[in-house]
Amino acid sequence: MNQPALSLLGSLTEEQRMMRDSLHRLMSDLATPAYLREIDDQARYPHEIYDTWIELGLLRIGLPEQYGGLGGSLADLVWISQDLAHWSYDVYTAYSVPLYTALTLLKIGSEAQKSHYLPALMQGQIKLSTSISEPSAGSDVSALTTTAKRVEGGWSIRGQKLWNTAAGEPGNVLQVLVKTDPTAPARKGMSMFLVPNDTPGVQCRKLDMLGRRATGTYEVFFDDVRVSDEQLLGPLHDGWTGLLACLQGERLLTSAGYVGSAQKVVDLSLAYAKERQQFGSPIGEFQVMAHMLADMQTEVDAARLLMERAAALLMSGQDALREVSMAKLFGSETYAKVSNQGMQVFGAYGYSMEYEMQRHFRDARSTTVGAGSSQMQRNAIAATMGLKTR
Repeated sequence: MNQPALSLLGSLTEEQRMMRDSLHRLMSDLATPAYLREIDDQARYPHEIYDTWIELGLLRIGLPEQYGGLGGSLADLVWISQDLAHWSYDVYTAYSVPLYTALTLLKIGSEAQKSHYLPALMQGQIKLSTSISEPSAGSDVSALTTTAKRVEGGWSIRGQKLWNTAAGEPGNVLQVLVKTDPTAPARKGMSMFLVPNDTPGVQCRKLDMLGRRATGTYEVFFDDVRVSDEQLLGPLHDGWTGLLACLQGERLLTSAGYVGSAQKVVDLSLAYAKERQQFGSPIGEFQVMAHMLADMQTEVDAARLLMERAAALLMSGQDALREVSMAKLFGSETYAKVSNQGMQVFGAYGYSMEYEMQRHFRDARSTTVGAGSSQMQRNAIAATMGLKTR
């Protein structure tokens, strides 16, 4: 595993180094190329890896001790994100999605909700995921049409959600964004509810996707799904604020995942270029190939530094919208770019399903769309520059 020579987050502590080494040994044993190929082929959730994370206490890092967590800093989560995504961006999302859903719950949830859901997540009794996008409401979240209407004893949710990571996994609790005041203007009148996916009226269907096939992408239907007031997450009609509560942290950790996966692509490409012989020499000794690999590593390091700059700002309590947006934009496009170049380095072998490169190529393609598209990141960056875009 490539270790960066420079980090804006400082050197690893001895405790962080021990955790990182333990995690690397664990993932080396579990996330073998054969295993990753199997769960990708079968579109099967990585239960073996996730259950081991629970045993290791990985999902306790970053959550407060009062709820059973281990505490820790944002830097810890950044290191972990890079290390997990090094093996598979798809598998990494099985960690990141419950984590940043839990961080949102931690920030805006009631004491009763935090005391109930956070220990259950850390003990492996439940999973957590977000449920926001809809067929006609992707980048434009304000256009959502899923509603929650007042009924006797609580609320009734009706509508459809799309592109939900791991939504159908047993024990998953969905953080669902809905319209609770249809008469309110855009970005107003929305609320969040915590809805277990086995609630009557909830139907989850796993979609057949090009990449990220194991952790899974779902569409979710809500047909008169009854929830109580106790399941309301955050203030009524103020779901937009809840949505933004941990958005920068979410996109930062997502960006850390891009860096980890992009570095793995460079590592795989470099090892292959040193080994593959053509015209009597390793292909990495040809200048055209050596320069391509040099550019790939340079861009991954640039993505890492952008991500670490954003992390450092967030850790100091500053707003980092521009920096996080830049890290997300550049990190996702770097992963997509280097995986395409990695396919070129591997030649026909990269196109073979027996090699890892094609999986990175497929998984990377989703990253410039999911968690806020590249176009939306450019809009956000332009806005911080005083530019109004349409």
